[in-house]
Amino acid sequence: MTPIDIHSIRKIFRKRQPDSHKGNHGHALIIAGSKTKMGAAVIASKACLRSGAGLVTLNIPKKEKAAIFAALPEAMVAFREDEKTWDNYNAFAIGPGIGTDKSAEQLLKLLISNTKKPTVFDADALNLLAKNQELLSQLPSKSILTPHVKEFDRLFGNHQNETERRAKAISKAGQLNVIIILKGHKTFVTDGTNSFENTTGNSGLAKGGSGDALTGIITAFLAQGYQPIEAAQLGVYLHGLAADITLETQSPESMLITDVIENLGKAFNKIQ
Repeated sequence: MTPIDIHSIRKIFRKRQPDSHKGNHGHALIIAGSKTKMGAAVIASKACLRSGAGLVTLNIPKKEKAAIFAALPEAMVAFREDEKTWDNYNAFAIGPGIGTDKSAEQLLKLLISNTKKPTVFDADALNLLAKNQELLSQLPSKSILTPHVKEFDRLFGNHQNETERRAKAISKAGQLNVIIILKGHKTFVTDGTNSFENTTGNSGLAKGGSGDALTGIITAFLAQGYQPIEAAQLGVYLHGLAADITLETQSPESMLITDVIENLGKAFNKIQ
């Protein structure tokens, strides 16, 4: 198993070219949010923008548009009720705060059937996949699943410890041709052949919203053209590094994921 550290990250990371424009950095579509969970949508999309995506479109219910226009004017909006277009995007993410009702399930199925591009599946999307196991074999090749421990066990059965989960993650990633990010104290990343352990992060991330931010960060790297296994490693490392930087001004108890997102710039500076 290979550690994800500053040396490996510097080999992966590509510095932004001074003459580039927004079209060079990809267009991400993030399907997130519902009536009581618009915070997840804001967090994911802001983290995506802070991580370098050229354009971010947020797919939300039309009734919740005011929350986005006020909180994140840099993001574009597509309404969930409108006809979907998929060809304009370089990367997709689905799950943060979408709920698990029938409409969310249909949305998940619609996305899976309409794109072959690697997609980030998180949060409610993972819980929907757990209820609809037949969809796992239909996921786009090299998609990225980001479960925490409970979500992982819902997907793949109960496990006694981290060792068992990591072994199952390797097996399932290979079988399904996906990348699994098993979130935890030392986040584990595997594509079934190669496995990695992250070296950044702290207990301040043990709060709601942290996973939503990670989804946005990884999606930004996919949109910018990184290979999915590279995007996964960059995402977990920078997410953790920004959290470590946040400890300079906050404690693990007081840290908010919005603090972490604001420190992504310092994290990028550290790896360059």
